[in-house]
Amino acid sequence: MFRGKKYKESAKLVDRTKLYDAAEALELVTKVSKAKFDETVEAHIKLGVDSRHADQQVRGAIVLPNGTGKTAKVLVFAKGPKADEAQAAGADYVGEMDLVTKIQSENWFDFDVVVATPDMMGVVGRLGKVLGPKGLMPSPKAGTVTMDVTKAVNEIKAGKIEYRLDKTNIIHCPIGKVSFGPEKLKENFDALLGAIIKAKPAAAKGQYLRSVVVASTMSPGIKVNQAKIG
Repeated sequence: MFRGKKYKESAKLVDRTKLYDAAEALELVTKVSKAKFDETVEAHIKLGVDSRHADQQVRGAIVLPNGTGKTAKVLVFAKGPKADEAQAAGADYVGEMDLVTKIQSENWFDFDVVVATPDMMGVVGRLGKVLGPKGLMPSPKAGTVTMDVTKAVNEIKAGKIEYRLDKTNIIHCPIGKVSFGPEKLKENFDALLGAIIKAKPAAAKGQYLRSVVVASTMSPGIKVNQAKIG
């Protein structure tokens, strides 16, 4: 795999064999970020669970104390007064069957989060095959299937993120931008890890946090000492 000059320079600053304290790791992330744009910082958390079992799923949502540095575009499936409410709350797109058709016929995905009122889930269900694989399907666990559309839209705009396991039992989540600096990134990191630890399934056996890595868009991963978390 080809690695650019900047990546190689950054890689020299990271000790691949070391497990860093979270604060140290996040300070290093801000130092090794060399791109000309404000890179996103992500946490990659491997858990000791088996996502194929329903009782070992880890999924939820949290409003990061300092937001993500990006304002998410929100699509709301609602009708009548609830549609008006969503519009007033600042949703980017509000609709019913018209939006389903637009997504199906135009392959349109100009949004980051989908919210739906419970009575619209029959309609939204038709999009399961396209929204599901993209992680966009609304869910009660994430607070995106709700009658309180105002709260849902406000929280998403304030920096609410959803965390969920992928097929390899890893959670990938943005925790802010490099420009936030180490302290704000650490506050967001602690909030996310706290929520994930709290969400530990009763059926999970053995070590829960297997590995924790932080990285910015263009930088190498930095391993965090998971034994010192939680």
